[in-house]
Amino acid sequence: MTRFEIKDTFLLDGKPFHILSGAIHYFRVHPKDWYHSLYNLKALGFNTVETYVPWNLHEPKKNEYHFDNGLDIEKFLTLAQEIGLYAIVRPSPYICAEWEFGGFPAWLLEESIRIRSSDERYLQYVSNYYDTLLSKLVPHQLDNGGNILMCQIENEYGSYGEDKEYLRGIKQLMREKGITVPLFTSDGAWRATLRAGSMIEDDILPTGNFGSKADENFGNLKAFFEEYGKTFPLMCMEFWDGWFNRWNEPVIRRDPEELAQAVYDVMKQASINLYMFHGGTNFGFMNGCSARGRKDLPQVTSYDYDALLDEQGNPTAKYMAVSKMLKEKFPHLVQKAPLVKETMAICDIPLESKVSLFNTLHSIADPIYAKYPKTMEALGQNVGYTLYRTKLEQDAQEERYRVIDASDRIQFYLNGKHIVTQYQFDVGEDILTNVPEKENQIDILVENMGRVNYGHKLLADTQHKGIRTGVTADLHFLTNWEHYTLPLDNVTDVDFSKEWVENQPAFYKYSVEIEDPLDTFVDMTGFGKGAVFINGYHIGRFWEVGPIMSLYAPSGVWKQGKNDIVVFETEGVYQSNICLSHQPIIKN
Repeated sequence: MTRFEIKDTFLLDGKPFHILSGAIHYFRVHPKDWYHSLYNLKALGFNTVETYVPWNLHEPKKNEYHFDNGLDIEKFLTLAQEIGLYAIVRPSPYICAEWEFGGFPAWLLEESIRIRSSDERYLQYVSNYYDTLLSKLVPHQLDNGGNILMCQIENEYGSYGEDKEYLRGIKQLMREKGITVPLFTSDGAWRATLRAGSMIEDDILPTGNFGSKADENFGNLKAFFEEYGKTFPLMCMEFWDGWFNRWNEPVIRRDPEELAQAVYDVMKQASINLYMFHGGTNFGFMNGCSARGRKDLPQVTSYDYDALLDEQGNPTAKYMAVSKMLKEKFPHLVQKAPLVKETMAICDIPLESKVSLFNTLHSIADPIYAKYPKTMEALGQNVGYTLYRTKLEQDAQEERYRVIDASDRIQFYLNGKHIVTQYQFDVGEDILTNVPEKENQIDILVENMGRVNYGHKLLADTQHKGIRTGVTADLHFLTNWEHYTLPLDNVTDVDFSKEWVENQPAFYKYSVEIEDPLDTFVDMTGFGKGAVFINGYHIGRFWEVGPIMSLYAPSGVWKQGKNDIVVFETEGVYQSNICLSHQPIIKN
């Protein structure tokens, strides 16, 4: 039986072991492509893969667990082991990861608990989740013949809290439920975060997260160890080789040669985990959101991260630069040629049919009635859009409406006519409009653009999406609302036989025959804002503000023969045909 230990160095069967790890999130890569990415990690000369585990995908509704298809973490771990990779697994309740709500399931918002704390009810929910999750990880631990070297207790907790009772509670749950491999924490590499977020007093390995200045950051870690009289091996658990991107901001790039030197500066004295090795894609509505002061800044669908593998999983100039450095500085490492996937390009795919959201509404959602508007979470919805509808009498020729306290982005319609779009600080401002009829209909489409994934705003009321307070006409709150939840998890129910109306949110269906399905990028230039579905598979959001104007569609979502591309577009802006491109389309 192979044994991994943490002493003053990492030991594998009693011999010093240099962890050379790369992050690949199984949930951000189509399962058909897992082998490709894992092979390329091994081919670089690395020996370990690291992954987070997203609670919100595995338990999207309370006590409803999903571990099939792209969520089959056991299959991912087995495949990695077959390729010759060890694994670091981070099953902490919170993952950050630029992921929707930092990985927390949205239903927790309805539970009157304090997340990431020693709150007993919160810990009970973690315990329930761990009963299922950890039972799947235990057989894959190194001491059970698997490949898991170690597991994370919490993630960058020192940037959030200092509730050591909570950290010990998570540790206890992991041990009680069969996790026997060594444990660790990871935090920013300075004293304040290390002190607050580590469990050094309990002899749990603290690791540092950074992307440069290795000597300085490891110096901080050494000083922290010495302060507590400990001798731990040094490891950068997240070496940031690139960065994530947000809407309407330039794509962030890092020089490959500079990166290779920075990686060497870490490797010559410590173990490393490249974050990310392959970033992948925030499929569906799973992109996270940054919090900057009072502003929320949603992140884009692509999680390319400017990593060593691009979004598709092919080697980049960074891969080649690091590979060259390894050959020169660490010639004992065994390297192989990386795998490269091809792409396909098809243009002028014609629009086959279109229908307005309001006209197909009843085929895709059932109304939920309530006197006052309810939030998404109160409606049992996690992500996507919610449509709020009510009818009201004409009190004046011109009326003033206000949507009080809503997130994230609202589109206000009167009798099917678009009146205004409001986002963040606009929400709550007066909406002045002529009211033409004796009886009128208000429709308000609210989009959850992504919950915050980092920082104190995890606890903010703004993480409840939809309308939180109500809608006023003149000075009074309106009542008698219909709610239509639109997670868009089944676009096959869209009724394209209904009418399309200009300047309304709508569905657009394109069809294409494909003989040999390959990876591709769906060009969304000329569309406004919305989401795209390939044969029912949700490949993510698009937005005309950029910077990324295409959506990655892996070969696994296509089929030989006829393929349907359905676009849900909210701005009334569309194209009569659509194109598939060999490359991502970026504007800076």
